[in-house]
Amino acid sequence: MITHNPGIMLSFIFYLIFMLLIGWFFYKRTKNLSDYILGGRGLNTWVASLSAQASDMSGWLLLGLPGYAYLAGVESFWMIAGLALGTYLNWKFIATRLRKYTKIAGDAITLPVYFENRFMMKTPLIRIISAIFILVFFLIYTASGFVAGAKLFNTVFGIQYHLALLTGMLVIIGYTFLGGFMAVSWTDFFQGMIIFIAILVVPVLAFRSLSLEGESLGKLSEEMPGFFNIFKTATGEKLSVISIISLAAWGLGYFGQPHILARFMAIRQPQQIRQARLIAMIWVILCLIGALLIGITGRAYLNQTLDKATSETVFMLLVNGLVPSLFSGFLLAAILAAIMSTADSQLLVASSAVTEDLYRMIFRKKAKDKELVWISRFAVLGIAIIAYVIGMNPDSSVLDLVAYAWAGFGATFGPIILMSLYWKRMTGKGALGGIAAGGLTVLIWKQLNGGLFDMYEIVPGFMFSFLIIVVISLIDKKPSQDVLKVFTRVNTKI
Repeated sequence: MITHNPGIMLSFIFYLIFMLLIGWFFYKRTKNLSDYILGGRGLNTWVASLSAQASDMSGWLLLGLPGYAYLAGVESFWMIAGLALGTYLNWKFIATRLRKYTKIAGDAITLPVYFENRFMMKTPLIRIISAIFILVFFLIYTASGFVAGAKLFNTVFGIQYHLALLTGMLVIIGYTFLGGFMAVSWTDFFQGMIIFIAILVVPVLAFRSLSLEGESLGKLSEEMPGFFNIFKTATGEKLSVISIISLAAWGLGYFGQPHILARFMAIRQPQQIRQARLIAMIWVILCLIGALLIGITGRAYLNQTLDKATSETVFMLLVNGLVPSLFSGFLLAAILAAIMSTADSQLLVASSAVTEDLYRMIFRKKAKDKELVWISRFAVLGIAIIAYVIGMNPDSSVLDLVAYAWAGFGATFGPIILMSLYWKRMTGKGALGGIAAGGLTVLIWKQLNGGLFDMYEIVPGFMFSFLIIVVISLIDKKPSQDVLKVFTRVNTKI
């Protein structure tokens, strides 16, 4: 436990009330399912960019990544480089085309609906399978957010882990249940600004403190000879090619993350994407560098040595040691902001899959919007409860849970998104095969280990999915003229 300081407690309470008020504000303005799931495609440039990146990074930006840097040193550069490049490529090559294609192809408000409309499928099979994979991987992803929240409340306030897990879950459910997509996006916008300030301030304060106290980062080089070498492990061993590929491969995940792609689909005008990309890149590069520096300075500053399980508290411990209590509440709230900004988006996208792609398709094809909005709200509750159960192990690693879900989405949907936007010869059967190949490869590969199986599961999953899409599409008959006309129409408008 860090503190019982009432100032920190008040900071958290004020922050949480503010988030719930945003949820209530948009609750009064949610009229139909499109409003609840995609905000009526009304996001402005700043909200689209910052909410996309805040929902992208999650609690692992202030917990998992600094914890990894604390243990591994600048080896984590490869992960950071992959994430930065993946962010840019996603905004550059996916955002505009996906925004236009989802609008032109039947005004699709979820990815499964887009897949069905893109290939003009006559059966709902691709929607149902896509929705199932979204649910599976978002349960794991959402659990990572709940675990991060539990670690925060447990470390800062000494709340017992399972009670802390429940507390974080209830707050996130609150405003997501009420306000839907616009509430999630606007809270993510404010949370993105809080994260940005916190992740830059803390390493600056840590460097300043190390300098004033005469401490030197050089001690780390003596104790851990590979800590500052990107080609070596912290202990000085040569970093394997598989390890480098696995770390950099995090960037592949961006093309298939539904909660990030939803921001592209929801931006008000495609012309706003260029400016949004610039804002997003500045935010993400500085935040990733800040997270790396938190881990490195934490290793030099803290007296105690943290193991893998406790290394993810390094940011909290730095704040406690460096920052006056009045301001530390704000910085610690940044962790909650990072957690909530992703968990809320995940809950919303998963609930949209339940509502739009399972409930309406299988049970109530003629359900009205008011009914669907409430089904979506109750789906948020159900998914949150299951994610809570997954996260009940107090030894759960935020980074491990995020890595698993990130790989799942990246391999399941990344290749199909890329190919559907750029390859007109792709067919619906190829898309189905690619989704199944990517998702199942990740699920199976994760259970294996040793040698080649130590490679991050997103790499084989992405490759197999890509290969299956190409092979099946070429064997299958060519797409219909109607499909090709829509593809041509989208591409002539780029």
